[in-house]
Amino acid sequence: MTKRRMIAAGLALAGTAALLVTGAIDQTGVAGDDTKGRLTVAVFNGWDEGIAASELWKAVLEDEGYAVDLVYADPAAAYTGIAKGDYDLTLDTWLPLTHAEYMKTYGDDLVDLGAWNDEAKLTIAVNEDAPIDSLSELAANADLFGNRLVGIESGSGLVTVTQNEVIPGYGLEGMQFVTSSTPAMLTELQAATDAGRDVAVTLWRPHWAYNAFPIKDLEDPDGLLGDAEGIHTVTSTGFAEEFPEVAAWLEAFRMDNELLYSLEDAMFREGGDDDYGPVVAQWIADNRDYVDTLTR
Repeated sequence: MTKRRMIAAGLALAGTAALLVTGAIDQTGVAGDDTKGRLTVAVFNGWDEGIAASELWKAVLEDEGYAVDLVYADPAAAYTGIAKGDYDLTLDTWLPLTHAEYMKTYGDDLVDLGAWNDEAKLTIAVNEDAPIDSLSELAANADLFGNRLVGIESGSGLVTVTQNEVIPGYGLEGMQFVTSSTPAMLTELQAATDAGRDVAVTLWRPHWAYNAFPIKDLEDPDGLLGDAEGIHTVTSTGFAEEFPEVAAWLEAFRMDNELLYSLEDAMFREGGDDDYGPVVAQWIADNRDYVDTLTR
């Protein structure tokens, strides 16, 4: 598959994940009375690291005899569902900054099992040949970027931080801040880099876009995007009692960016469609030594 087709496939997958930004899409796992129990995992629309981790754990847990349903939803719906006990967990809570408001709102009805990755970072990215390297230079060169900063879903932690901290902090009020969806942002990023145009987008690490597009992060000298964050597993209050074995596995779960990038690449750039099962199964086979540690 060519790089262009791989990128297009990744964009199509992200688009599928974000079809219902305020609703949910169910992906039902195996069923049967002989399972150890059924878990429902909330997966944030458009957040590929969470999709990757959720699909990995779906495969791992089904191999261990559990039934797993993945429910795609926006963060507000996901946290509401977990707090009510409708969903069991999410693997994509960014702390201490990005999802802090959700934890503050629903914290009494959520349990934080800790971070499985501590290398997450919110970013503003531009094409790698852009004539600036810092957010402090963006306002003076806004015309080069069409006076536009392209964001993701309105209401996301990244958009909130950009609106409340980055734009006023770096004097970017003269730029149009476009918020729509992660797939729309990626589509614009691809179009601009293909055409050799300067473009500025909100992004985050880890994300497969850094392998797919010629881009770089703008420096954040005032630290307004925050320091590196942890990606946490958050569960309902009754989860550990109902699924003690799984809770222990998830509490011990760790995955660095190198491993996560390789899984994301396989799923979103090389997979070619939204049937992640065979792709994840192959990745598990190729990384068996690591995967075997997840349930020890």
